[in-house]
Amino acid sequence: MPTDSAEHEKREPVCVSSGNYLWPDPPSEDKYSACVHCGMCLEACPTYDELGQEHQSPRGRVYLIKAVAEGKMDVNEAFADPIFTCLDCRACETACPSGVQVGTLIEEARGQVRQAMPLTGWKKAVNDLFLKKVFPYPARLHTLGSLFAFYQKSGLQKLVRKTGLLHLLPSYLRDMEAVMPSVSKPIMKTHPRIIPAEGPVRKRVAFFTGCVMDAIFGEVNEATIRVLTKNGYEVVIPEDQRCCGALHVHAGEREEGKKLARRNIDAFLAFDIDRIVVNAAGCGCALKEYPELLHHDERYREKAETFAGKVEDVAKFLYDNGYRKPRAKLNVSVTYHDACHLAHGQGIRLEPRQILKNIPGVTMVEFPDADRCCGSAGIYNLTHPEMAGRILDKKMENVPREVELISMGNPGCMLQVAIGIQKHGRNQKAVHTIQLLDWAYQEEQRQTAKEG
Repeated sequence: MPTDSAEHEKREPVCVSSGNYLWPDPPSEDKYSACVHCGMCLEACPTYDELGQEHQSPRGRVYLIKAVAEGKMDVNEAFADPIFTCLDCRACETACPSGVQVGTLIEEARGQVRQAMPLTGWKKAVNDLFLKKVFPYPARLHTLGSLFAFYQKSGLQKLVRKTGLLHLLPSYLRDMEAVMPSVSKPIMKTHPRIIPAEGPVRKRVAFFTGCVMDAIFGEVNEATIRVLTKNGYEVVIPEDQRCCGALHVHAGEREEGKKLARRNIDAFLAFDIDRIVVNAAGCGCALKEYPELLHHDERYREKAETFAGKVEDVAKFLYDNGYRKPRAKLNVSVTYHDACHLAHGQGIRLEPRQILKNIPGVTMVEFPDADRCCGSAGIYNLTHPEMAGRILDKKMENVPREVELISMGNPGCMLQVAIGIQKHGRNQKAVHTIQLLDWAYQEEQRQTAKEG
């Protein structure tokens, strides 16, 4: 029997085109007209900082988006380049006094570019393989993770490195292979669909497992579930959940993103839950923006609002709803990196820092420009490796050298910062904020067991 989302894909309302935007869902006038070109966004923009070109700045991009809408410019390569060179980091939105939603404008513009200038050749093949054939299907993504785990544990990785075969890959892929964590089984395969709370139930939450997080950073998902249940939260893991669609929307594949959004809305709203907890900043931001993505969709508009109203980053959820502060000391020095889609996209800065400060023995060291993008930006480090590398180098210049751990709340950032640590010869480790809290609880249990 087809789901509401599957049935609905055949009859989504079509939106009217605007100027030289000839396809549905164009950038809306109420967003780009809010820009007064004051320039407050310029210093916040990593690509403008690197290139110094007006069209590679937030206000320059908004100007181009407006020009196409007014018929003064076509959707062509001159338009596409600055639109896709944008990191979509949202730092400009934090700086903007007029509240211009640059991120949404960029994503809508990319949707128009992909309609006007479809990918061809190997780029289309790779795009379609991952965004349409792998990421929307958890089983396929888990199979990919299993293959990588085999590569790591069978001795094949050592052989490939020893023979120099890795040098056949581009440098950025070699860097990524070098820092890839040891892949564990995804929690979708190892955990029951309902995990009881320890002690009295405070709330019932659904957990969004994510794609990359569950396939590659399974230990972070395991830590998240342990922390939630330890603090009295019953955890539901909806089996029908899918990729959040962030990568698709960032790439201009808006229709694919909408399909995934509808699937997730149906999957999570089928349960009686208080909150939908997320531990990946990019996913959380995308999930909260489903109402914007589906604002032309009469059947899913209200459902999207209900869904988005329940979505909460795990650090903010614990901070707002209560958690037990650990008693065991970790005795580590830590600095905190603000993932763009947590700080700029969701406005969450205080809560993860406070969780870290409340762990006994943790010495917090200030990170200058902590909310500056690391260059990961979804798959930006794959599509724009040279620019991503330049931005990462600047990020690493600000990482305090004396710290042992760099804490953050997004898997893409964890991989990118790990590459930076290796590239710059640092003896440090990128970790998820929730892992530190989990380690403190585990140390507490070890000490209790030893005393008993």
